[in-house]
Amino acid sequence: MTADLRTYLAHVELPNPVLTASGCGGTGRELAQFSDVHRLGAFVTRSITMAPRAGRPTPRMAETPSGLLNAVGLQGPGVEAFLERELPWLAERGARTVVSIGGGTVTEYTALARRLAGVDGITAVEINLSCPNVEDRGRVFARDGAAAAEVVASVRAATPYEVPVIAKLSPDVADVVAVARACVDGGADALAMINTPVGMSIDVDTMRPSLAAGTGGLSGPAVRPLAVRCVWQVHAALPGVPIIGMGGVTTGRDALELVLAGACAVAVGTALFHDPYACPRVLRELEELLQERGFDRLADAVGLAHRPAGAQPRTRTDLEESSL
Repeated sequence: MTADLRTYLAHVELPNPVLTASGCGGTGRELAQFSDVHRLGAFVTRSITMAPRAGRPTPRMAETPSGLLNAVGLQGPGVEAFLERELPWLAERGARTVVSIGGGTVTEYTALARRLAGVDGITAVEINLSCPNVEDRGRVFARDGAAAAEVVASVRAATPYEVPVIAKLSPDVADVVAVARACVDGGADALAMINTPVGMSIDVDTMRPSLAAGTGGLSGPAVRPLAVRCVWQVHAALPGVPIIGMGGVTTGRDALELVLAGACAVAVGTALFHDPYACPRVLRELEELLQERGFDRLADAVGLAHRPAGAQPRTRTDLEESSL
């Protein structure tokens, strides 16, 4: 007997909890060569901006012993090209598409949300808050609860009710729970964590930074303990809020660790660069682990590590009531 792998992002049901992480699945066409994008819990797009962006200078990526540094800079064709070419292709294949958006001002985020409002084929909107606020000396939105909440509130107001709004959080903050709470108060239906923490690598042969931008976002196995900690803390404080856990997920065991910490879904990112079959493999391994441990449903494992041994699993109704 197979486990029930269904999960929910607010009121939207997903058939399974494995998503791609933003920016790691290309446009979807790249992954489709290896597996059906329809079989994903959802496909998360790269962060879409209003206007086309060339991104940062190369080199943009550098391997580390246990991860990857990147400073791509939200390269993309802009929202109009995305709506004309990329979203229809995903919709034709039945993919549940989470559109990630990025901007430099609250006004830009709002404009993006309004442009996406009413467009068919969008399952949810993910707000990439790890963007510099050009109106506040380049301070990243995700590092300030009030600024993050302002963006979330503006996007939520411009987005139809049936489309959940997900706030993607950074670990580079003094209190991730405070920022998470501010985003939920601002109207976020779900949270995604973690975005990449800032790191740096220096090439000792050239004696220069490995990335042209100097610093970049660190992803891969090195950040998984950081992701688990953030998910654990936020789930403990906000048990009724759906969390997409991400950061170093390469196996089903990694995924289960985040689920036990409180994530109801997980996103696979860096692993896709060396294993394009990673998403279906992680899903298969996760289901096997749940079955081995006697779980009939994924929902029974969500946040289990927080509960005393022998405690009854919490139902979705329990979680909804606890958030009231």
